[in-house]
Amino acid sequence: MTSSHEHQSSRASYHEKGQTSTNITVLDERRRAALAEIDNAPFSWFHVKVCLVASVGFFTDAYDIFAINIASVMLGFVYGHTNNQLSANQGLGVKVATPVGNLVGQVLFGWLADIIGRKRMYGVELMIMIIATFGQALAGEAPAINILGVIIVWRFIMGVGIGGDYPLSAIISSEFAATRSRGRLMTAVFAAQGWGQFAAALVGIIVVEAYKNSILSATFPCVVPVDQMWRLLIGLGCVPGVIALYFRLTIPETPRFTMDIERNIAQATTDIDNVLTTGKSVHNEDAPVQLVEAPKATRADFRAYFGQWKNLKVLIGTAYSWFALDIAFYGLGLNSSIILTAINFGGPTSEPTSLFVYETLYNICVGNLILSIAGLIPGYWVSFLFIDSWGRKPIQLMGFTVLTILFIIMGFGYHKLDTPGPGRKAFVFLYCLTNFFQNFGPNTTTFVVPGEAFPTRYRSTAHGISAASGKLGAVISQVGFYQLINIGGKNKFIGHIMEIFALFMFTGIFSTLLIPETKQRSLEDISNEEQEGYIQGVPEATS
Repeated sequence: MTSSHEHQSSRASYHEKGQTSTNITVLDERRRAALAEIDNAPFSWFHVKVCLVASVGFFTDAYDIFAINIASVMLGFVYGHTNNQLSANQGLGVKVATPVGNLVGQVLFGWLADIIGRKRMYGVELMIMIIATFGQALAGEAPAINILGVIIVWRFIMGVGIGGDYPLSAIISSEFAATRSRGRLMTAVFAAQGWGQFAAALVGIIVVEAYKNSILSATFPCVVPVDQMWRLLIGLGCVPGVIALYFRLTIPETPRFTMDIERNIAQATTDIDNVLTTGKSVHNEDAPVQLVEAPKATRADFRAYFGQWKNLKVLIGTAYSWFALDIAFYGLGLNSSIILTAINFGGPTSEPTSLFVYETLYNICVGNLILSIAGLIPGYWVSFLFIDSWGRKPIQLMGFTVLTILFIIMGFGYHKLDTPGPGRKAFVFLYCLTNFFQNFGPNTTTFVVPGEAFPTRYRSTAHGISAASGKLGAVISQVGFYQLINIGGKNKFIGHIMEIFALFMFTGIFSTLLIPETKQRSLEDISNEEQEGYIQGVPEATS
């Protein structure tokens, strides 16, 4: 009798194991089918919405970061005590505060988006940006407080918000995109940076023209109108952020997060169907929740995944490539006004009078506008055309190679190029070419590849680490630029700075060799993890 009972018990146990094994297989297949549905989805209005919502953030980011190019010259007229310019340390503080904030925001928000969720964090970074931008525009001075200190603090806080936008926008656009158009969708989001820089220069011109009579009728250095102008220029950066905020807060969670991090396959499958048809996700509170057993983000798992050279080399490749690129990108981008002034391109013709103030500000705005139209914007959109056909890796390799050559020419030929007439025009042409090949090159690909190359549970964190490496490069570049530029006389070291940029572009060629080609491959395929048998168990469903 006992043996009969044991026999029945073992049969039941065997039957349960078989059923569990079937359930695991079914859920594993459901997961792969759901992912294939996203990867093969036709381009829809929802993809356009994701692109627009993410793009407005990047437009605002670039406007806020690069408007300081023009605003720092205005601040010099108002608060500069030496020759109506900010001192080297003041200029450095105002410009470097945002990249330092970026570094913090990228690591923090990248990590939080992998733990708390993409949707829960999306919009928070925009609120920080809006508040900090508004705070800068209202900054004031008191006996115990220097206004530049206040601006630097607000720009750091703004930088944290801008930094958070990098991993969040990259991952949300990457995880919703279809495989065949993922590169173009992510590039379109990132290309909004070019329009943001263009808008900063355009708004600068409009503000300068609007205040022209006030400047010309004021006594040099026209403190009151110029003080109002920089506040307007910076403060208007709030507007696109406020417009985008509602849409960011209402964007659905990515099905990949729900499936692979929350491990709720049933909800993720429903979300995919709803998102691809209506653009919204519907959460049924009464539906039973079945959390599957799958690889989970822990310290041990992080060490195990990145402990393998095939995975670690990708992170080193994405992080160092971004670091090398940003040395030059921010070295040029945040100092274009200084470089244009150094070669007297469009410099003012009058003596230090109110006309001198107007001409200086107008010419710097026009110079920045020319650089963005001639180099920055076309570069992004040429990348857009080729990124899904030619691929990320060839574009990055080509970009670093061409930039190495361009910086060598600009560096070693600087004294020949810094001559009136054709020499200066040639320098500006080469300068525009470097902007073009940064964007039709590593500036775009270093943003795209980290958003694709890692598994869902570490994708945002790894993107944050890569982006923060870039901002570390930007900080080093800013500090180095201000320490080196006046060696041997005012602005005399610019040629050698270009040579240093060439060296970093050359090293970027080698870090590019560490990254995989990600075009036309699913995110799961790129992650270097076996997808069959990804789900390891099925606990009981809970209501």
